[in-house]
Amino acid sequence: MDRARLASLHGVDTSYEPAPGHRVPVPEDTVVAVLAALGVDASTPRAVRAALDAHEQAARDRLLPPTVVLQEGRGRELTGLPAGSTVLVDTEDGRTLPWAEAPALPPGGHTLRARTPDGRTAAAALLVAPARLPRPPARGHGFLVQLYSLLSARSWGMGDLGDLAELAAWSGRAFGTDFLQVNPLHAAVPGPPTDPSPYRPSSRRFPDPVHLRVEAVPEYALLTGAAREEAASLVARAAALREGVLREGALIDRDAVWELKRRALELVHAVPPGPGRGAAFDAFVAAGGRALEDHCTWNALAEVHGPDWRSWPAALRDPRSAATVRARDELADRVGFHRRLAWLTDEQLAAAQRAAREAGMRVGLVHDLAVGVHPSGADAWAGQDAFAAGMSVGAPPDAFSPHGQDWGLPPWRPDALAATGYGPYRELLRGALRHAGALRVDHVMGLFRLWWVPQGGEPRDGTYVRYDAGAMLAALALEAHRAGAAVIGEDLGTVEPGVREALAGRGVLGTSVLWFERDYEKDGAPLEPARWRTDCLATATTHDLPSTAARLTGDHVGLRHRLGLLTRPLEEEQQEDAADRAQWLALFGRLGLLPEGPDDEEAAVKAVHRFLLRTPARLVGVWLPDTVGDRRPQNVPGTWDQYPNWRLPVADAAGRPVSLEELAASPRLHALMEELRGPLGRR
Repeated sequence: MDRARLASLHGVDTSYEPAPGHRVPVPEDTVVAVLAALGVDASTPRAVRAALDAHEQAARDRLLPPTVVLQEGRGRELTGLPAGSTVLVDTEDGRTLPWAEAPALPPGGHTLRARTPDGRTAAAALLVAPARLPRPPARGHGFLVQLYSLLSARSWGMGDLGDLAELAAWSGRAFGTDFLQVNPLHAAVPGPPTDPSPYRPSSRRFPDPVHLRVEAVPEYALLTGAAREEAASLVARAAALREGVLREGALIDRDAVWELKRRALELVHAVPPGPGRGAAFDAFVAAGGRALEDHCTWNALAEVHGPDWRSWPAALRDPRSAATVRARDELADRVGFHRRLAWLTDEQLAAAQRAAREAGMRVGLVHDLAVGVHPSGADAWAGQDAFAAGMSVGAPPDAFSPHGQDWGLPPWRPDALAATGYGPYRELLRGALRHAGALRVDHVMGLFRLWWVPQGGEPRDGTYVRYDAGAMLAALALEAHRAGAAVIGEDLGTVEPGVREALAGRGVLGTSVLWFERDYEKDGAPLEPARWRTDCLATATTHDLPSTAARLTGDHVGLRHRLGLLTRPLEEEQQEDAADRAQWLALFGRLGLLPEGPDDEEAAVKAVHRFLLRTPARLVGVWLPDTVGDRRPQNVPGTWDQYPNWRLPVADAAGRPVSLEELAASPRLHALMEELRGPLGRR
């Protein structure tokens, strides 16, 4: 009982409920390991007792919690302070106010100071956040796209930020789209081979320069002599990569693309920017501060010692060591190169968002925030104190993953976040929102709790660790408010009761995928469109699910069979899938959404989107590959090298890759988008 009580005090669950009425105990070894990762020894009864005593003593001695959260316009009683204590607020704009004026405080990250009558003092971070996040200004529709998969006639073997700007400018004007949601553009851990998944990045704080359109860098046009000749040779090799993907069946090869771009950007780096651009670069570096310096230092060190900082010389594993400072000086040119890349990428992201807004989009780019970072990468190195060593984020067993999941991402320590006023989280959000009209938060339930898996253990033997959801939501609301951006939470899968309601109460939009929207409280039939929630992004699929054409034809079941992922006989899976599909097609027919009949695949894809339009959903998303009948998923969870995850270009129904220019001319795409343009196009 003492260990369970200690675990509860630190937010560690000792049991969980995978289904209503079914409670599963967490192994004792897991509880001990997770507490150890939080700096608490629970290995023996004596250690547990000592930890409880220490926690109770700290609670008695503490005058203020590490972080205090306040809703804009409201006050709050501070418990634990003796009568007669003086409490002041140092605002982030340099003022000092008495606590009695807390309701008048502006949103921001302030500092709370207290002094007791007997002279004791304490300080805490104070987050003042709006009650609700910004929302999209009107109901609208837009594309969902994996940027690497969208190649144009100018791409260097994978989609880039120039393609993103072009897609935004075209779709906004041609179809009245309001947003363009992209995969995480976070910096990857460098290869070779580079992990192609955008959801296991080196850093979530900075985008990856592999997305740069090299020729769009102003200094590229200033190359002369041998450098210009070498650049032309690189462009020719890049064209061969592009043609290989678009015309010869090659997979997207991120490492090959980066090899060419890196060399081209090194040539560009030798060309100094003019005075105006130089000043802009200096301002970017100054604003980036230590976070940018750490990121660039890690990249420079990784070029010398490899991409896993845990195997570097011991002194370099500490970003604040004297050895790291010396190495930064010795590698000054490479650190400077990576600073320049960060700035150029930021510039092109800004240009893409500007193109979206100039095309009339009311939201523009929707960036995607991955749930975590790779343990060997830049963020894990720079922020070691904030991560739980020896732990990985995952998911408990469920119907889709009977053994549970281990995503290989170290979780943040909730106590470390609170101790820093949620600084690392807020800094991360500021970067993600910098050039965004909205932000998609992957696995948004992680603001409340995350499934921690001890290193070397089975995913099913993990446990939930709870975060201060009020503080996490306050930080999110504050930074979204500052950016004027909406937030879309990916709330699919196992969701604890009350979480969706809490998110909706703060203005976080949910995610509703057609095939999962059923009346589970009754007969499990497809949910009528009028019963869908309003505050959501409604879509037919996501990057982890089959395309709509594959779902409608049943191709996805055959693929899973070929990959050995089915847990039941193929015929049984096919029968269930056919019955599921028939229910939806019948509903479309009853609603008059499928006048062409159920045997026309292209018409059925239209019917799916006609249905989404019938819902009250605030945003309707169109998976870009669906517009041309692509049957291949971008990612098949549960596979690694059995399937080319994250390496496929957008393709048509026959599997033929389709370029951006061909998409823009596609009759099938135009016919589908006209279905949405009428009801949702801007007036």
